[in-house]
Amino acid sequence: MISSILYLHGFASGPESTKGLFFRKQFAALGIPVDLPDLNGGSFESLTITGQLEIIESCVAGSLPSAIIGSSLGGYLAALYAARHPKQVQSLVLLAPGFGFGRRWPEWLGQQTVQRWKAEGWMEMYHYGLKRHVRLGYQLLEDSQRYEDYPDVRDPTLIFHGTRDVVVSPRYSEEFAKGRPNVRLEFLDSDHELVDMLDTMWPEILEFLNRR
Repeated sequence: MISSILYLHGFASGPESTKGLFFRKQFAALGIPVDLPDLNGGSFESLTITGQLEIIESCVAGSLPSAIIGSSLGGYLAALYAARHPKQVQSLVLLAPGFGFGRRWPEWLGQQTVQRWKAEGWMEMYHYGLKRHVRLGYQLLEDSQRYEDYPDVRDPTLIFHGTRDVVVSPRYSEEFAKGRPNVRLEFLDSDHELVDMLDTMWPEILEFLNRR
């Protein structure tokens, strides 16, 4: 029986994300509460992986959810948390999870941009939740180097990844799932957002969680 769900939004997003609100509505119809915490922690400029994991820990401690659903960076955070607290998580659903966050960003930005970011201490990023450009501190990249690309998750895990994802290559999910019998990976004909696949994913997610 599903008691409650913890939903983790992606990078530069927030609790009012399209996917988060979709799952809150779907589970609410079944009488299942969904917690949608703000992983920005009140200050996007001061964002770190460690700080977001602390927010997740406080949420889990208060409810012990049946499952964590995470999108993009939220999916990577869900995996990091589950690997460190296996007895607190029953199952995971990861949507285009951002594995290898600390390694991918320098590759994506380029060395010159990373050096300028480090020298200035911040750079501007568009925040989709706030719908404006805001500062992001370099500490995010520094802190992310502390964490492994592929957390050792032992819990039952369902992953959806779009084959046309140009933000996080599907090969990251493929690499994570390799040799892990507890992980089920499904590729969808979609992009990183997977918004057009919500109605397709929903029954599979519900069936997966009910079997847990």
